[in-house]
Amino acid sequence: MNTLYYGDNLKILRDEIDPESVDLIYLDPPFNSNRNYNVLFKDESGTDSQSQITAFEDTWRWGPETERVYHELINEPDQVGRMIESFRGFIGTNQMMAYLVMMAVRLKELHRVLKPTGSLYLHCDPTASHYLKILLDTIFGAENFVNEIVWKRADTVKGNFGQGTKRYDTNTDSIFLYARNSQNAERTFNTQFKPYSEEYIKAFYKYTEPDTGRVYRLISMTGPGDDAKGNPRYEVLGVTRYWRYSRERMDQLIADGMVVQTKPGNVPQRKQYLDQGKGVAVQTLWDDMPALHSQSAERLGYPTQKPVALLERIISTSSDEGDVVLDPFCGCGTTIAAAQKLNRQWIGIDITHLSVGLQKLRLRNSFGLIAGKDYTVVGQPTSIGGARKLAKENPYGFQWWVLPLIGAKAFGSETGKKVGKKGADGGIDGLIVFTDDNSGKAKKVIVSVKGGGVNVSQVRDLIGTVEREKAAIGIFLTLERPTKPMLKEAVEAGFYHAPAHQKPFPRIQIITVEDILAGKQPELPMNIDTFRKAGKIVKDARLQGSLSFDSFQEEESE
Repeated sequence: MNTLYYGDNLKILRDEIDPESVDLIYLDPPFNSNRNYNVLFKDESGTDSQSQITAFEDTWRWGPETERVYHELINEPDQVGRMIESFRGFIGTNQMMAYLVMMAVRLKELHRVLKPTGSLYLHCDPTASHYLKILLDTIFGAENFVNEIVWKRADTVKGNFGQGTKRYDTNTDSIFLYARNSQNAERTFNTQFKPYSEEYIKAFYKYTEPDTGRVYRLISMTGPGDDAKGNPRYEVLGVTRYWRYSRERMDQLIADGMVVQTKPGNVPQRKQYLDQGKGVAVQTLWDDMPALHSQSAERLGYPTQKPVALLERIISTSSDEGDVVLDPFCGCGTTIAAAQKLNRQWIGIDITHLSVGLQKLRLRNSFGLIAGKDYTVVGQPTSIGGARKLAKENPYGFQWWVLPLIGAKAFGSETGKKVGKKGADGGIDGLIVFTDDNSGKAKKVIVSVKGGGVNVSQVRDLIGTVEREKAAIGIFLTLERPTKPMLKEAVEAGFYHAPAHQKPFPRIQIITVEDILAGKQPELPMNIDTFRKAGKIVKDARLQGSLSFDSFQEEESE
């Protein structure tokens, strides 16, 4: 079941996902103002309105495909078409309307694939939350709205009050929770608990048992609703009330030292020990898991990355082990990582090779999972012919696809730099980072990707880049077979000597896409912690294979 799909999620939902097959859906669709781009409610004819919105950089625009989907929706005999038609009369044909059309058709498919016991969480912000809730009410039924969760993603956000802005800065997102059937008694909902705050403990857990040192509070034992709720009435320690417990149960509590009367005549109360408390049940304000910051250990540099704790709470609440979790806009794969950690099955869909590549790298680094072996990848090349086709049609997509296959990250994705944009990259397409000594300083492996013709001067350029960047190793990753002069130049670059390893590693390594698809990996030092534990783990795949002269083109003239 665990599957990553590259492609348009609408097509994949329709062609690949069975009806009523998914237990939990989480989606964070790309219309998010965390990046704070100003975009006008702008008619596609060029006419501006006065109203402004903040929107994500990759907003869908109104065009022929949107018009086609719009007519598909309004020609269906259901409420969704009528609602979309009403939206268009109110909003017009602008970017917001294009977004709502494209979301409506996808939300209908998500409703179709959700099990009768399943739940959907839609993560959004004030940019379009009001429209999205109307769509969800229309598709799922207003009666199946469960909660609006408010996620406080930061205590403070960068504001514009210094420039005279007259509005409150936004530091929260909304997460709408809908059920396929809110009245289904088998719908999964595992209540989660947060630890008691220090203030709460001080305010309520005021007592300590002298003999045991156990901290406790006192809670009421009186029966709400009196006899109308069937509560018994009798005397306890001189006080007659309707009680929560039977006489026999009350006598046992007293015998066990669980009943306290603070002074004669006061209503007896029951002890509740701090060490037996579950904590505070999670409610609709989630203010205990801030967004990732620049120093967060889990940060991948993806602009809308959410903390894994957020997804763990959602998945733990609305699914059980073995259930199927779907994220149709899975970005850098936080949902997938959380589902894997919590022993759920998962399906992830994204329309960019960069995102799918980040997910593969994350699964490899976090769980040791290898694409094609431990889970399925659909829509990306699996053969040299497919790789050539991708390189021709989408050179950046080719880079984003191939880099994670050797454990490399697209250059700039760890810093938020716009990878895939034209500009000087300094000869660096990808990076691998490792530590092989006790200095605490990371070592760099620079990766240069070539999807077209190759020659020896490109190897020399990589050598220069490795020297300039003070990198340990350089990898020349090529779709074409290397020539003899290229291999000779790489060998003459010498070796990198890792402190924790007996064997040296070639300073410049040339590896082909065909080699990678056959299972070969670059020769790289293991991280020092991995090296120390090497006796307990299987031999690292990266230590298999070596630089070879067995495969080359005809010699080129230098």
